[in-house]
Amino acid sequence: MLVKRIISTEGITVAAAFDLVKIGEDIGEVAGIGKIGVPVSDSKDLEKILKESKADVYIDFTIAKATVVNAPIAAKCGVNLIIGTTGLTAEDKTMITNEVVKNNVAAVISSNYSIGVGTFMKLCREAAGLLGNDYDVEIIEAHHNQKKDAPSGTAMTVAEIISKEMGGKEFVYGREGVCPRGKEIGIHAVRGGDIVGDHTVMFIGNSERIEIRHQAHSREIFVGGAVLAAQWVCKQKKGVVYEMADVLS
Repeated sequence: MLVKRIISTEGITVAAAFDLVKIGEDIGEVAGIGKIGVPVSDSKDLEKILKESKADVYIDFTIAKATVVNAPIAAKCGVNLIIGTTGLTAEDKTMITNEVVKNNVAAVISSNYSIGVGTFMKLCREAAGLLGNDYDVEIIEAHHNQKKDAPSGTAMTVAEIISKEMGGKEFVYGREGVCPRGKEIGIHAVRGGDIVGDHTVMFIGNSERIEIRHQAHSREIFVGGAVLAAQWVCKQKKGVVYEMADVLS
């Protein structure tokens, strides 16, 4: 989907592609759109290929253990970063940020590149600021049964946004047994079938409840946001890590 969207978007093209499989095959054919003259390369050759291709942006939607290796290499090559990998620790993000600053490139790091999710997060921030500590907060996320991490990166980002607006909250992941509620944010993960991604935030007060929900019907929503971010980041101040909220603003 990403390759198809890039090829169909004016002013941007595919300079290189990396994977663990289909190495040597044309990425256009792998993506089902026909040859585009760009072979799939092994990520072990990332530095060499990025320098040869003169790419402007490196887009990474892989797994955390791959991103922490490859993102610094791309930054070292002077290539701007779009990172959508979930499961990165705070230490991982700090390391990538340091590489961005050291190599004077720009980056967008986000757990979700959907434009709708950006709006969802903004609404959650505003609701948390308005409702305050008189309301309990519970976050429920649901994804397909092959998702590797839980809770989702998006759920954690939303929890951090709400916690900041409410003056700092602890996170509780699921509940079992005797567990009286404190001033925490409850975070719950559901895994099953082919759910693309559902996120619901519940603000629960006495005698009323407000729910803010985002449901992804297709992974195409993430592709459009990633391409938008890739075009945007090239025009921004270097040495800075941005969020998807910055892109949408």
